[in-house]
Amino acid sequence: MREFHTAVAVEPRPQDNVTELLRQRVLATPNTALFALPDGNGWRDISCSDFEAEVREVAKGLIASGLKPGEKVGFICKTKYEWTLIDFAIWYAGIVMVPIYETSAPEQIRWILEDSEAVAIIVETTEHFAKFDEVRADLPEIRLTWQLDTGDLQKLRLAGSNVSESELESRRAQAKGSDIATLIYTSGTTGRPKGCVLTHSNFVELSRNSASALSEVVAPGASTLLFITLAHVFARFISTLAVHAGVKVGHQADTSQLLPALGSFKPSFLLAVPRVFEKVYNSSEQKAESGGKGKIFRNAALVAVAHSKAVDAGHVPLGLALKFRLFDALVYKKLRSALGGNVKYAVSGSAPLSPYLGHFYRSLGIMILEGYGLTETTAPATVNLTTRFKIGTVGPALPGVSVKTADDGEILIKGINIFAGYWKNEAATKAAMTEDGYFKTGDLGSLDDEGYLTITGRKKDIIVTAGGKNVSPSQLEDSIRSNPLIGQIIVVGDQKPFVGALVTLDPEMLPVWLNNQGEDPNMALELAAKHPKVLAEIQKSVDRANSKVSRAESVRKFLVIPHQLTEASGHLTPKLSVKRDVVLRDFSHEIESLYGPDDATEGLSVTG
Repeated sequence: MREFHTAVAVEPRPQDNVTELLRQRVLATPNTALFALPDGNGWRDISCSDFEAEVREVAKGLIASGLKPGEKVGFICKTKYEWTLIDFAIWYAGIVMVPIYETSAPEQIRWILEDSEAVAIIVETTEHFAKFDEVRADLPEIRLTWQLDTGDLQKLRLAGSNVSESELESRRAQAKGSDIATLIYTSGTTGRPKGCVLTHSNFVELSRNSASALSEVVAPGASTLLFITLAHVFARFISTLAVHAGVKVGHQADTSQLLPALGSFKPSFLLAVPRVFEKVYNSSEQKAESGGKGKIFRNAALVAVAHSKAVDAGHVPLGLALKFRLFDALVYKKLRSALGGNVKYAVSGSAPLSPYLGHFYRSLGIMILEGYGLTETTAPATVNLTTRFKIGTVGPALPGVSVKTADDGEILIKGINIFAGYWKNEAATKAAMTEDGYFKTGDLGSLDDEGYLTITGRKKDIIVTAGGKNVSPSQLEDSIRSNPLIGQIIVVGDQKPFVGALVTLDPEMLPVWLNNQGEDPNMALELAAKHPKVLAEIQKSVDRANSKVSRAESVRKFLVIPHQLTEASGHLTPKLSVKRDVVLRDFSHEIESLYGPDDATEGLSVTG
């Protein structure tokens, strides 16, 4: 067992609630731009003081509606300015938000509203309201509803005109650090989602300490464009951190418009999951291939990775330095421009980023700061820092956080970021904590001599083959999924004679790849799943992954299935994590077909 603790950088203030972060920001820099709204082909800034003025107006409307301190309000909305506006208005009114993913099904909405004891709901669109309306009869406690796209936000502002400043101030200051700030329901990779109780202190102390640790990232003049859902704790925390640090935030929920938005907004740092960086790399490679410059791109990528590793080693040979300068002008500069031209840092979480891509982007001048955390840890527990940076790890513990590994490798976390428990579920809360107050993450990892954490798998996902070999699927999956053709891969083999895998094809990259191979780019998915070139390409990735593990741990057979695993199909969580149990259930026939009487089907493609 190894344990590392990072002392707090900012002393705690137990009396402060989240509204203090905005109030202190307004006092420090009232005229600095805190948000930017799309305006034609550009952006219109919203100052700190103007944002707080809007927050106060909406908060007064919520008070005027009759909502009492501590009551809970469900919220469904895509990533946009109004999300954070309402978030802070709810805090100013002394009530509690229960965010709901906009992709949630009516039954999921019903469960979250009922279990959380919500008395009101705010939705963005008619579509959102329709899903709520399907289950409204089962929710008699919901007495108030608002819909943003019908003008209800303005109605709230007007409704609060008679609420006095003293009444608002009383409500704003009522919550203390130990009080509940929000109730966030876990994505539910296994079982029904549980409500995580996050306190004001979780957000306040973690924001203040993270700003200290990431001072270069959130320095004056910093900006970021949020595109991942604010219903997830990762973006929610970064949004709160940005308010505290004075980072200008723009929003673009439509990822098909992400590149144009990056080009006009020009952020200094990004928040993304590894799949975004994989797709940028893969699409760039395939675009280069289409233009007859695939070899140049691949050589440039190899030079970028070698250059980054040489920097770590402390010496860059002259020949490598000259190649690096050449490719910087030919390739790297264009990629930087595609991301807006100003991005220096990216904060990445939710899944491991391959060290190859970490080195590649670093040589582009973009330091990807991988971090690790869960809803129960208010997002980050560890993160690579600009001054303490190791590619392939998720960094050291943030200030105020302790990390250790149990005898079986499980990661345990304690500190200012740990949730107050699961809502109305004492048994689950007790089961999630150790006797000495550490949260049991369920993830496996290792700590090096300097306290850097490396994630090695998930405890519940460990496969034990019939031969008794323990296999961590994530390490194989992360390696194989880096291929642009592959959408998802699920390694299987629990209590089976060998390890196998289910593979799906990436619908965006498949036509480009087929065209580059001289094949019909409009080939049906069912035909592509059986095509010899497709199978051969996937086999290359499988072989590369297998070369890094023992024979007993290697993928012996794979099936390409002509299906897409999506959130809508029920196979992915909103943060695009695979619901392994659901996949194993829904594709049990395909999995069983892997384990025939002989090994003649290695590399077999099966249609379903």
